[in-house]
Amino acid sequence: MMPHFGFGTWLGFDENEVPVPVTDNSMGKGVEMAIDAGYRHIDTASIYNDEDQVGEALSKKIAEGVVKREDLFITTKLWNDAHARDAVLPALRESLRRLNLTYVDLYLIHYPIATKTVAFKPYVDIDYVESWRGMVDAKQLGLARSIGVCNFNVTQLQRLRASSDAEPAVLQIETNLNQQQPELREYCHNHNIAVIGYTPFGSLFPGRAKPDAPPPRVDDPQLAAIAGKYNKTVPQVVLRYLLELGVTPIPKSVHSSRISENLDIFDFQLDEFDRRQLRSYHNNYRTIPVTFFRDSPYYPFELP
Repeated sequence: MMPHFGFGTWLGFDENEVPVPVTDNSMGKGVEMAIDAGYRHIDTASIYNDEDQVGEALSKKIAEGVVKREDLFITTKLWNDAHARDAVLPALRESLRRLNLTYVDLYLIHYPIATKTVAFKPYVDIDYVESWRGMVDAKQLGLARSIGVCNFNVTQLQRLRASSDAEPAVLQIETNLNQQQPELREYCHNHNIAVIGYTPFGSLFPGRAKPDAPPPRVDDPQLAAIAGKYNKTVPQVVLRYLLELGVTPIPKSVHSSRISENLDIFDFQLDEFDRRQLRSYHNNYRTIPVTFFRDSPYYPFELP
């Protein structure tokens, strides 16, 4: 069973679409604070370069008796340089070594795009269907309890499902007010595929929004009015809305107060009037378009 709320550990891209480097152990501390606050679903990936921090935090909290391993739902991801079927298991075993775990609860193909090295280029001609066979191997060996994919579109999901008897348990995709993914969500919900939403705040915070990012921002009067109605913050309203869409949000923070605040969304329910207002912000704007992949034949996104 996957907890329907999680803690993300990705530091994100900078304004040049370059991954923000890991320079300290703040994300490991964030995981510790998240577990103390009640989070049991932790999301990481090999490319985030923080699996070792996450693993240290998990080990510490288990040793302290705060949680048992079976209380936790841990997700990590296969990066693009290990898409060959015989490369999947070594990549997962390396992730498990860094995490200090014997299995993960969920292993995801990060992108349907294969590259020669850990860098974004050059591409190699490895079909994600082959990668999926390696994922099935990992599940059969018990190294991953469940397997799924990230950043696949409907056509790619259909093709993947047609290629194998092993169904993807999860699709992880960007999901926020500007990018609500109605078609993908409907497809997944119709085929018993759980949806995890990364970057749940999108361009909500002015300091994180690109100059061309459409509204709303966190100080939007209509959002503020909805938040005031439920005695909640705007970010809490957004997270609650995603939850009511059937999405498992995985917000990231390294601040104790925000970590606790993000989790405090289970004591209210939005009415239909407010859901309509929140639905109106959808415009297919993608916060993380990974345009450096757009020349790949497996690029999954539609861009203007």
